[in-house]
Amino acid sequence: MIDPAPAFRDGIAMTSSAEKPAAYQHLDHARRVLDVEIEALQRTRDALGDAFEQAIVLMLETIARPAKIVVTGVGKNLSIAEKISATLASTGSTSVVLNPVQAMHGDLGILAAGDVLLALSFSGTSEEILTLIPAVRRLGVPVISMTGCPDSPLAACSEIVLPVVVDREACPFNMAPTASTTATLALGDALAMVLLEARGFKRDDYAKLHPAGAIGRTLLTRVADIMRKPPHIAVVSIDATVQDAILAMTHAKSGSACVVDDANQLKGIFTDGDLRRHLTGTPDLLTRPITSVMTRDPIRVADDQLAVDVLKLFERHQIDDLPVVNAQGNLAGCVDIQDLPRLKIL
Repeated sequence: MIDPAPAFRDGIAMTSSAEKPAAYQHLDHARRVLDVEIEALQRTRDALGDAFEQAIVLMLETIARPAKIVVTGVGKNLSIAEKISATLASTGSTSVVLNPVQAMHGDLGILAAGDVLLALSFSGTSEEILTLIPAVRRLGVPVISMTGCPDSPLAACSEIVLPVVVDREACPFNMAPTASTTATLALGDALAMVLLEARGFKRDDYAKLHPAGAIGRTLLTRVADIMRKPPHIAVVSIDATVQDAILAMTHAKSGSACVVDDANQLKGIFTDGDLRRHLTGTPDLLTRPITSVMTRDPIRVADDQLAVDVLKLFERHQIDDLPVVNAQGNLAGCVDIQDLPRLKIL
């Protein structure tokens, strides 16, 4: 007979395997893991105080010298150190990772006077980290520790201690680093994001550090970089006829013709859609002046705007061709929506 009362492990109600199918047991287990990690994040958040502010001030002073934030850890925390360091570097705070084992065999040269060491050890007793500290001290490098044990040897030899408050790991044996590494990583993210804001780091600064990926394309590419230019756009004067515009569009293999005055100021646009709408019901269409059928004062974009703004205009106004003008209002080019996938703007 099944006991109707749920079993408990570490304060968490455990469902009998006979009560639910295996798939549901797995989901329940996964949710319990996440609950433990969420609790660790909340406790670490609540523990933030003066030490965090002191760490930010010290890191800001380090970056301003300019010097670097060196992050170290051992075991799973070495992987966390790599992620924290990468986040710091990608947001403008110069940072490198130091493997504490390799440090004792030459890599200590990574550290220099003026740097700061961010040491990760939940127990605060990691032998490799503690072996490294005297060498760091000789260089005069201050230590910020992230640890779950404020009375640990690592905490005792740190200028600043950032508490990682974790009562238990998500591991059922309370052994595998899970909640502790999650909280350590999140605390590192908090340092990086606060430093970002404190330094006035902007979107354009971020894009400069990510030139090869989607972020760089989104934030660095300007309209002038993607627009079609003469002779690959159709341009006709305000004295042109519809036939002139169609011939210009055919020659340029374009779905539209921009209409300009003698000063190259944009006055209108004539598109394939306009042509189709006027094919029936407009006598002598080919000989009519283009000004009688064009769209006057069309939507346009400046050549120095971000390319991502073009996509927003296409979506908002349901158009396929967008004239581009320079600071003087002169026609500079045209963006065709068909080009965006090829340019990886979409």
